[in-house]
Parts: sequence; structure tokens; C-alpha cells
Amino acid sequence: MTGAGGRLTVGLIQLNVGDDPLANLGRTIPLIRRAVAQGARFVLTPEATNLLSPERRRQEAVLHVEPEDPTLSALRVEAKAAGIWLLIGSLALKSEDGDARFVNRSFLIDPEGGIAARYDKLHMFDVQISETESYRESAAYRPGARAVLARAGAVPLGLTICYDLRFPQLFRRLALAGARLLTVPSAFNPTTGEAHWEVLLRARAIETGCFVLAPAQCGTHPAPHSPDRVPRRSHGHSLAVDPWGKVLADGGQEPGVTIVQLDLDAVDRARSRIPSLTHERAFEGP
Repeated sequence: MTGAGGRLTVGLIQLNVGDDPLANLGRTIPLIRRAVAQGARFVLTPEATNLLSPERRRQEAVLHVEPEDPTLSALRVEAKAAGIWLLIGSLALKSEDGDARFVNRSFLIDPEGGIAARYDKLHMFDVQISETESYRESAAYRPGARAVLARAGAVPLGLTICYDLRFPQLFRRLALAGARLLTVPSAFNPTTGEAHWEVLLRARAIETGCFVLAPAQCGTHPAPHSPDRVPRRSHGHSLAVDPWGKVLADGGQEPGVTIVQLDLDAVDRARSRIPSLTHERAFEGP
């Protein structure tokens, strides 16, 4: 996946999806093609690429199990046609194991259109942000049970999704297992995004000496099939952060493509300066 001198051109796709998966796919594919036209060899979409809906009945009506999901099928074809690595940040899918809840699953697609890795979001966003704003992700989605280290060609990367960002032990485990890139596709809440999004992404990069790539959802999400429900909003600001904690690119607040050049040798340079991954010590208490 890398080019000359350990360099990699990445495209972060920022979306504003709604409650119609086919319409969302129609927004996603042109942005992937734009990223490829600008030289990206690794393209990443955000969490919930196929659907963001406030209505459980709408989710039940339009979601599929993995083998039947039209967004996954179409994006696999797109990756093969372009000859790129593609991270589908996540898809909402029906469970195949009898659980009535959905799964929130990230896919790494190889340049032949094959599924190189899957990751189910570990940590559920169950929070009370204010008196009027609360989320109970675990009511609709079942959590995953394992961390995933994948390879995009010669590049090892750790897969995470959104709220996972607040659990630094996951990121450190992935880095200790060999990750050099960490992916954080998200649909981050605007309130917490304004306060915490950038600082947490930079912290995860600094702690691990990894590049952190975080494609995001943005704006107010259209929900024409749920007109009586308050629509969701997302923070935007897709970010790429280098292993020293420097923000390399910010996608702003509108849908679009952010292209960034990564010098993968920066991982070794950062880790040689602050070799904290080699300084693990067992300790007792509290």
C-alpha cells in the first residue's frame, strides 16, 4: 500500500448520511472516486456509512445481514475497480446470531474487493450529556468482543470506532501488537466533539506513536422517514494526526474529501524519541 520512501496518500471521506441507505450510497461513491482521482491509495469512510436514523422501525425495515447488504457489496466493487484499500468506517447491520440488536461493523476491503478484516465496535455510547440529550447505543446495538489488528498490504493498522476513542487501553494494546496506523471512523456528538474530539485523537497518537485517521460524519442528518423525531447531528472535522500529535488535516464541517500524505517513517522517529511502548511495567494496586 505504501509508495516510495514509506509514503502513503490517504483520503478521508466526510459524510452527512440520512435514513435512506441507497441515497447514502449515492453520496459516498462519488466522494470515494474523487479521493482516488486525487491520488489516494487508502480511502476511509466514517462510522454509519450506510445509515443514521433515529427510528428503530426504520432501521428494521432497511437494514440487512452482512451477506445481503447492498452498501457492502457496492463498496467492495468500488474498491476493486479503483484498486485501492478501503476502510468502510462502519455499517449498521442486522445480527446473524439471533440477537435482536444490530451490529456496528467496520470493514477493511482489499484492492481485489475482498474483506481483509472486520471489527465490531467494542464500547457502546450510553451517556446522559444533558437533561435533554441522552444516548443508549446498547439498546439497539450489541457490542463486539475482540480487538482487531489488520494489515493493509505491509502496513499494520488497528481498527476502532467512535466511542472506543475514550478507552486508551485499547489503543495501547493495538500499538503493542504492531499497529502503525489507528483508524477511528466516527459520528461524534457535537457537544462532546467540540470539547474532546481533537484532544483525544491527538492524545491517542502521542501515547502510541501511531498515525491516527478519523473520518467523520457531519451536520444535521436528514430523516425524511422519521419526520416526528429529532434528527441527529454530528461534529464533523475528520482528522489525520501524526505520531507526534500534530494535526495534519482537518475536514471542517461539510461533506467532502480530505487528502493527506503520510510519511510512515515518522512512526519510528516518534517512538525512538519517546519509547514509552517499551517501558511497560507490572504494578500492584490500587
